[in-house]
Amino acid sequence: MNRNRGFLGQKSGFTLIEMILVIGLIVLLAGVAIFRAGGIFGNQQVKMTELAVKETFKPVLFSYRMDVGSYPSSEQGLRALVEKPAGDRGRWRGPYVESEEKLVDAWGNEFKYRFPSTVNPGGYELYSLGPDGVESEDDIRNW
Repeated sequence: MNRNRGFLGQKSGFTLIEMILVIGLIVLLAGVAIFRAGGIFGNQQVKMTELAVKETFKPVLFSYRMDVGSYPSSEQGLRALVEKPAGDRGRWRGPYVESEEKLVDAWGNEFKYRFPSTVNPGGYELYSLGPDGVESEDDIRNW
């Protein structure tokens, strides 16, 4: 009374070739997913930097201007938002930014700043050199 009479001689399980194919497909799908994720995160760096240049620094610099009477000069730069500039007449109420780490873009390069602006009369210029770190068409500007 053998219960497995119909299954004599048959072995269950996967062959080595089937296992290799399944593992290969998993590796291929994981590679495609990682490649796609890299593109998504790379684009986020640009968006974060655009947000900082066009929106985040606007109220900070405005607050500085309201306290001190004008935007920081080109010589003082954005460092005036973190530490009291030389020659301050007691009007500086900072720090306006928690740390110098906030003065760099998503790629670790310092934001470029100029006041008075050569492009925006009465305003300031703030920009990032973008992912390549050199002045070119991919720069992210506030104008």
